[in-house]
Amino acid sequence: MIVAGEASGDLHGGNLVRAMLEIDPDLSFYGVGGKKMQTAGVELLADAADMAVVGLTEVVLKLGMILRVMRRLKSSLAKTPPELVILIDYPDFNLPLARAARRRGIKVLYYISPQVWAWRKDRIDIIRNAVDRMAVILPFEEEFYRKAGVDVAFVGHPLLDEVRRKYPRIAALKRFGLRDEAITVAILPGSRKSEVARLLPEMLRACRILTEKISPLQFVLPLAGTLAPDFVRDILRQFPVRVNVIPDEIYDVIAVSDAAIVASGTATLETALLETPMVVVYKVSGVSYAVGRRFIRVDHISLVNLIAGRPVVPELIQDDANPERIAAEVRELIARRGKAREMKLALAEIRGKLGTPGASRRTAQIACDMLNN
Repeated sequence: MIVAGEASGDLHGGNLVRAMLEIDPDLSFYGVGGKKMQTAGVELLADAADMAVVGLTEVVLKLGMILRVMRRLKSSLAKTPPELVILIDYPDFNLPLARAARRRGIKVLYYISPQVWAWRKDRIDIIRNAVDRMAVILPFEEEFYRKAGVDVAFVGHPLLDEVRRKYPRIAALKRFGLRDEAITVAILPGSRKSEVARLLPEMLRACRILTEKISPLQFVLPLAGTLAPDFVRDILRQFPVRVNVIPDEIYDVIAVSDAAIVASGTATLETALLETPMVVVYKVSGVSYAVGRRFIRVDHISLVNLIAGRPVVPELIQDDANPERIAAEVRELIARRGKAREMKLALAEIRGKLGTPGASRRTAQIACDMLNN
């Protein structure tokens, strides 16, 4: 069984499944994921796109469906127990599933750690008691888990194998219908519908402000695979800003952009690895934010700043994630070339802190070793 609850988990899960099948072609997989896991050979019992949420109030709207999927997976643990359960991030769903597997004596590998080092550190006790092995992808996580008595291995970050451009700059601009002489701003509003519905309108209002200040200017939005094109276009139609929507080409879109407006999450790290200057935005419901503030114990919200250990990129959180502030920060990156160059140099250092390529292969070997022992 393999379970991932959002777009990034689907990507890494698909790569992990392929790597495991290279080691042992006779393996079979089922669980929760998206198109990439399905293409890799996973029989899906539920689609990750239907389960991806941000914040407490957003969970309530999908709670019934999420509980139905949980019941189905737990039932499969009893009726046709898998030899191994692989859980990818998505902790509020996956940790209860880990405990259910442990009660039935089924081995559990957790790939891509819940951010227990940032908030709700009490979950470390659940992990210690319910997870057989952790495969972590951030450099500081290994020591954290080892000190807590968890069997852990730092496998490097899987994005090191993924993030690369396919096309030279001029070819990419032509492919995306962009002008070489114009300043290009990428818009990355997230991969979950609730997240995009909340952030994309704010980003588009900021783009409108930028068009009044800077010319020539063009905007491009790489469409996440978990999002329906019509859903995004319905939002875009409400704003007088022309945006090129490009499906399935996120890395080349980011690479040709002079600056990016990025929802906090995996996309910030993808943007960093392509060394594109960015502004990070984060916004959830008022209730979710109020609760989160009481528990989160880190100085930064973006993976870029967390890994760097210092503020490399600006973070606009909640009320600060408004059109005026977003536009002002992007304008700074465009107008002050020195600031953009300084950020690019800092982003280049991030890659060296993420280990070496091959995270999927290393994790696959751990998983196969667990199956054989």
